[in-house]
Amino acid sequence: MDIKIISSENREQINEFINSHWFSTVMVVRGEVVDMTILDGFVTYEGEKIIGLMTYKIKGTECEIMSLDSLMEKQGIGTALVNKVIEIAKDNECTKIKLITTNDNINALRFYQKLGFDMAKLYHNALDISRKLKPSIPLLGNFDIPLKHEIEFEMDLF
Repeated sequence: MDIKIISSENREQINEFINSHWFSTVMVVRGEVVDMTILDGFVTYEGEKIIGLMTYKIKGTECEIMSLDSLMEKQGIGTALVNKVIEIAKDNECTKIKLITTNDNINALRFYQKLGFDMAKLYHNALDISRKLKPSIPLLGNFDIPLKHEIEFEMDLF
């Protein structure tokens, strides 16, 4: 597993990966439109093929994980990427890492709790607002669960 920082050398490939897996390079989180093509992050390769990607942003003393994709589950890719972001957050003297996922993302709910993240907030019916900004967000998510809410997780670093 080869983890690299997102840079100008791999940005085009990263943007193509984001577009193919998220169906857009725009994300809506808590009613804010986020351009994923300019986010910092890490990418995991197997040969020349991307098998994992994590994007994040740092604002003040908080680091927010914006996206995490692992194409091969239970191989340690997601954990390795989260650990890289924890390192970066600590290097930038962040006191907290947070992230948002949706109520249908059962794998993420399990994954982040196992890594020590706690559920901190529920944004009830947040996807109603997000769909006004990005109408392509589906009504049904994973396992045909109605896609309605955003759940915020956080991890205190110090």
